[in-house]
Order: sequence, then C-alpha cells, then structure tokens
Amino acid sequence: MTRREAAGAGVVVHMHDTTHVRHDPAHCLCPGLFRSLLRGERKKKKLDVTYVYGEKESLRFVGFEPLGADDMRLLQVIVALAGPHGLLLTPEPYTSTGRQLRLLLEPKLDALDQDGLVVQKSMSTLLSESGMTDGGENLRSLKASLLRLSNVTVLVTQGTRQASFHLLSHVFDEADGRLWIALSPRLAEAILGRRPHTRIDMEEVRALKSDPARLIHQRLCGFIDPGKHRRVEIDTLCEYVWPGEASENINARRYRRTTVRKALTELADLGWSITEYARSKWDITRPSLP
Repeated sequence: MTRREAAGAGVVVHMHDTTHVRHDPAHCLCPGLFRSLLRGERKKKKLDVTYVYGEKESLRFVGFEPLGADDMRLLQVIVALAGPHGLLLTPEPYTSTGRQLRLLLEPKLDALDQDGLVVQKSMSTLLSESGMTDGGENLRSLKASLLRLSNVTVLVTQGTRQASFHLLSHVFDEADGRLWIALSPRLAEAILGRRPHTRIDMEEVRALKSDPARLIHQRLCGFIDPGKHRRVEIDTLCEYVWPGEASENINARRYRRTTVRKALTELADLGWSITEYARSKWDITRPSLP
C-alpha cells in the first residue's frame, strides 16, 4: 500500500523527511564505536577505539563515555537530515551561530580548512525521524546522546597527515527550542559525495526494534551493497554487538547467539534474505534499491 492509498483508506501515515543515510563507511565499520550496553555501564567505561580503514588511513575515536545503539541511531538521523537540509559550515562562518558551532567542533591540523555541515531541526523532528515519540523520557535521552556524541574526538591519520575534530557539535536554544547541529568534516565529505559513502535505508532503521538488530544492521550495510550478498558466521555477528568481549561462559555464549538469531529474524522481516547454509553460518542478501 502506498502512502496515498493508506491515507485514502483512513490509515494514519507518518511522513518522514529522510529516506536514507549517506554515511561514512569507517564510522559504520569501526569495531567498538557503537556497542550493546548494560544499565550503568556508561559510568564504568570510556570510549577509545582505533580503526584502520583502507591501506594507509586510521581513525581514533575518544570519548568520556562509550556509545550505544541509541547514539548510533541518532547519528544516523542527523547524517540523513544533513543530506537534503545541510548547510555548508566553512572555515570562516559569517553568522554568530556558525562561528560558535565551528569553535565547538574544534577542527585542528588538516581539518582547519575543511568544511562541515549544519542541520537546524527541532528535538521533536529528530525523535520523529528516529521513529520515536517526543515524550519526556525520550527527550532527556536525546539530549544526553547529543552531549555524548559532541564529546567524541576523532583523530584521522593518513600517512604523515593528520586531522582532528569532534564527531559533531551542537547549540540548543532552551527559550524557543531551536537546535543547530554541526557534523564533522569527515561525515560532511561522505554526505556531499566527496568520498565513498555507505547507504542505509531509514525505513529499515525506524522499523528495527532491538539494539542488537540495529547494531548488526549498520555493520552489514557497511560491507554489503544493496542487492549483494556476503557470508557471515554467528560469532562475527556477536562481535558486532559485543565487540572485544569474547566470553568463556557457556551460558553467556548461548545467550548472545540466541540474541543474534532473533536480530537476524528482524532483518528477515524487512526483506533481507537470511540463509543458514551451515550451522551458525549465514549467507545474507541485502534488498535491492527500489
């Protein structure tokens, strides 16, 4: 049923601005950048992961708190909105808000001359595009997530050259609810087509229900192009959810594998083809583009 048909049938249809994300592949594939977190785990751990992307490039992500699936989904939404709605943040912004965002982004080294992108949307819009309601608890979680993402520093090293910046910066006006978000030059380059990007379907993002499914979904999108397939083993998928946490406990391993199987069921419900060609080994085919 199309949106027009659904509206004619009296079905409530939620219209969204975003259809897909043009994401930076390194942000999607980096092990440990986003992970499944237990309650209270953010207070005990910090973020410090390095990912070698390609032959001569590495990205180091450092933050005061680890990032979870909720932070990942919010970043997906912001990057998706920056596609049709992003405004160029040049090295010398001419507005006071632009200068503040640029200052908070803290570009250094090679990043001093690179462009960012600014999105101006409300908190309610961000929640709606995520597939969430704008209730009080969701708003509080959104503000906390924005703060975590803004505190992440990214150091990109390519050969002898380096660039440093925050993952994003934001300015929120409590009086009128206006929110400005600036994305790093690295993310801006992928959105603007200046470097290869990973395409993520936002309808799928909004439809997924569990954190493990969301984490696995982004990682798979990072290396399976639309209409293509790859083979993946169950312990590899477990690493996408719990990176660097191989457990010797039999019950823990059983729980994780069961959780991953349920997550794959969520993907299958979205049209992904999940074929178990051997025990705990899958051939996964991503849906083609419409």
